[in-house]
Amino acid sequence: MPPARPFDRFIVLADMRTGSNFLEANLNALPGVTCHGEAFNPHFIGKKDRGEYLGISLDMREADPLSLIRAMEAATDGLSGFRFFHDHDARVLDRMLADPRCAKVVLTRNPLESYVSLKIAQATGQWKLGDARRRREGRARFDATEFEAHVAALQDFQLHILRALQTSGQSAFWIGYEDVGDVAVLNGLAAFLGVAGRLEAPDDSVKKQNPEPLEDLVENSAEMAQGLARLDRFNLSRTPNFEPRRGAAVPSFVAAAGAPLLYLPIKGGPEARVRGWLAQVGRAPGLIEGMNQKALKQWQKANAPARSFTVLRHPLARAHAAFCERILSGAAGEVRGVLKRAWKIDLPPPDRLDRLTPEMQAEAFLKFLGFLKGNIAGQTSVRIDASWASQLAVVQGFSSQVPPDALLREDRLAEGLGFLAAEIGAVSPALSPEHVQIGHALADIATPEHEAAAQEAYARDYLAFGFGAWVN
Repeated sequence: MPPARPFDRFIVLADMRTGSNFLEANLNALPGVTCHGEAFNPHFIGKKDRGEYLGISLDMREADPLSLIRAMEAATDGLSGFRFFHDHDARVLDRMLADPRCAKVVLTRNPLESYVSLKIAQATGQWKLGDARRRREGRARFDATEFEAHVAALQDFQLHILRALQTSGQSAFWIGYEDVGDVAVLNGLAAFLGVAGRLEAPDDSVKKQNPEPLEDLVENSAEMAQGLARLDRFNLSRTPNFEPRRGAAVPSFVAAAGAPLLYLPIKGGPEARVRGWLAQVGRAPGLIEGMNQKALKQWQKANAPARSFTVLRHPLARAHAAFCERILSGAAGEVRGVLKRAWKIDLPPPDRLDRLTPEMQAEAFLKFLGFLKGNIAGQTSVRIDASWASQLAVVQGFSSQVPPDALLREDRLAEGLGFLAAEIGAVSPALSPEHVQIGHALADIATPEHEAAAQEAYARDYLAFGFGAWVN
C-alpha cells in the first residue's frame, strides 16, 4: 500500500515579479500536480481578465472563497494549489496558513530586482515572456519612496508567514528566484510535496524578461544608488524588542455610568485620579467595571458614539511609582526578595520605611531601573509586572479590542479630560489631588543618572510617545 500523501493542497506564497509564473510552469510539468494561477487575485481568477473559473464567478468567490478551493480540488486529479500574493484575499491566507494539510511554498527574490522588473512590466505592458523574439524593451525609473514601500510590503508579508508557521509548528519549502530553474531544487520541492513525479529538465515555456545588469535597466541609476544608500539594510536603527505581547485586559476597562467614555487604564499611571473624575462626569455618578468581551461589545453598541482613552505617564515617573507602590510597600514581595538578593538593593522592611533616607531610596531606585532594563528585555526570571511593562506594549494590547482614540498625558491631565468632556457635551468635574507618595518624592531623589537609566529601560516608550527628559 503506498504511503499516505503528506498534503492535500499547496499554496505558493510569492509576489509580483518574483518568478512565480516560471515556478507555476514547473509545478504543472510535474505529473500529478496542478497550479491554478492567481486564484485569489482581487481583479481576476487565475489569469488576467478571467472572471469565472471552474463554474465559480468573482461574486461567488467573494461570498465564499473556499468554494473556489473546493472546485479546484474536485477538478484536479492529484495535488492542487495556487499562487498567492500579499494583496490577495487575506481570508484565504489565514485559512491556508493554519491548515497543516496545506503545503507552503515560499518564493522570494531580491526586492530591488523585483521592483525594477515590476516597473518595466508596467511600462511595457509585458508581464510574461514565452518567446524571446517578442520581448519588449523598456527601462525603469527608480523612485526611492516607492521602493521603500515595496520593500516594506514584502517584509510584512514574509514576517506574517514566518510567524504563522512558527506559532503553529509548521515548516515551508523556501525557494529563491535563482533556484526556480535548478532541476535538483525543483525535484526537492516535488519530494517535499510528496508527489512521485520528477523533472528531467526545467520547463522552458517561460523566459527571463530582463537578463541585463540592474544598472542597465534603470534610467536614473545615480538616483537609485542614493536612494539605496539611505535604506537601513541591516535594520541598525531598530530598537530590539523581546517584551512579550500583552492581552487587551478587558476586565480592567472602566466606563462612566453616565457618559459614553471608556477608560483603558495603564497600571502605574494616575488610575485613582482618572477613575474619580470618570465617576463624576456625565448624567449620573458611578462606574461600570469588570466587563468581559461580550459586555464590552454591548456597552459599545448602547453608547455609540463613544470615546475611549488612556493616560500616559512619563516613564521615569511611572517606574518610580511602581518602585514605591510595588517594591517599597512590599506588595510585590517575591520581586522585592529577588531585588534584594540578586540586585543588592538595600531596603528597610515595609513597616519601617521611616528609616529610608533620600540617598538610600535614590540608590535603590537606580538599581531598580537597571533591573527593569533586563526584565523588560526578557533577561531575568521575574515576570514583567503590569505596573512596569512598557506603555507601548500595553497600548498595543488594548488595540486588539479597543484602540484608544485619545492618548492623554499626565502632565496635562486636566486639560485632556476637559477636552473629552467637551467632546461629549459634558461639564468636566474637578480632578482630585494626587495621592500621598510612599517613600520620598521623585523630585527629591531624581538625578541625570536616573533619567539615563529610564531611557535605556524604556527606549521604545520614549521613541513611540515622544517623551523628553522628566521635569518636576
